[in-house]
Amino acid sequence: MARGKVQMRRIENPVHRQVTFCKRRAGLLKKAKEISVLCDAEVGLVIFSANGKLYELATNGSMQGLIEKYMKSTHCYVEEQADENQVLDPLCTNVNTWVTTLYHGPHLSSNRMEPEYQSVANKIVEKS
Repeated sequence: MARGKVQMRRIENPVHRQVTFCKRRAGLLKKAKEISVLCDAEVGLVIFSANGKLYELATNGSMQGLIEKYMKSTHCYVEEQADENQVLDPLCTNVNTWVTTLYHGPHLSSNRMEPEYQSVANKIVEKS
């Protein structure tokens, strides 16, 4: 039996939406683990639910280590001669701030984060 094509639009029924989210999240996590094992790849996956709940997967090591590796590979780091808060790229500022807030608390860098990211980061810190 063939499955019908799924329309890419928001699911209006909240129960159906939650069930779909759970199933697709599980499938995505499974695929991330599979590609990691089959291809010996390092995979990092971050998912935020509609309620702001964090789901993460880091296949080798920790998520913080994987994000730091990503930042180094994209030259997203603070220059040694520069001031600590001077970052090379605006995207890197959000990544640096998110990582700092996620692992050390919002008091260190909340003034540099976009408001919509700040509220999510605060929820993460409160739950940890």
